[in-house]
Amino acid sequence: MPTLRATFRLLALALLLVALAPLDTLWRLARRPSPWPQRFLRAAARLLGARLRIIGTPRRHDVVILANHLSWLDILLLGGACGASFVSREDIGRTPLVGWMARRNHTIFIARGDRMGVEAQIAAIRAALGPHPVAIFPEGTTGSGDPLLPFKPALLAALDPPPPGLVVQAVRIDYGDATRELAWVDAEPGLSHARRVLGRRGSFTATLEFDAPFAPAGGRKAIAAEARRRIEAMAQPPKV
Repeated sequence: MPTLRATFRLLALALLLVALAPLDTLWRLARRPSPWPQRFLRAAARLLGARLRIIGTPRRHDVVILANHLSWLDILLLGGACGASFVSREDIGRTPLVGWMARRNHTIFIARGDRMGVEAQIAAIRAALGPHPVAIFPEGTTGSGDPLLPFKPALLAALDPPPPGLVVQAVRIDYGDATRELAWVDAEPGLSHARRVLGRRGSFTATLEFDAPFAPAGGRKAIAAEARRRIEAMAQPPKV
């Protein structure tokens, strides 16, 4: 059954892409901002069983989103919720179809480990800021979320100094009781994780909690520390 369920979902995703790609192309030919990548991501998340719950108010422009990272599902959920583009590994851009879809969503590709190219990467991120949210997963990899992994602040140099009017919004991603099944941890091969998520039975609640935006100040390390503090605080049970 998991294999059959995964096959059905892949076919449904393919049909969704075939239906929306021409509409996206028409919007771009008309030189209009295309809503279709966001709509595709939102519909794809639902096809995979996610029932989105949003807490707080997502900022729609002039914002860098810093979020914890549980799974590749995070991209579908965040992109579908607020139209965010993402900072991703360079090899993703070379992956057939996935790379094409990522470019349609204004993904910024960086080469991990390329210390000589850091300045160019920072410039690319800085150039993308403004029209739509830019999301960064500062943990640099996926995990269970408990505890948060250390935040890597290197890419946040794009906010030092911050462009005028730009803010940072910390976001906590939570899959509730389904986290253990959906989180990508322990160096699990990507194909194995994808099969497991695609073949999972039933739906789950995916919560995106958007904290109040804050002005980036004090340099990249201070920005990373403040975002991490806010995400940790959102994970705490409310005080009675």
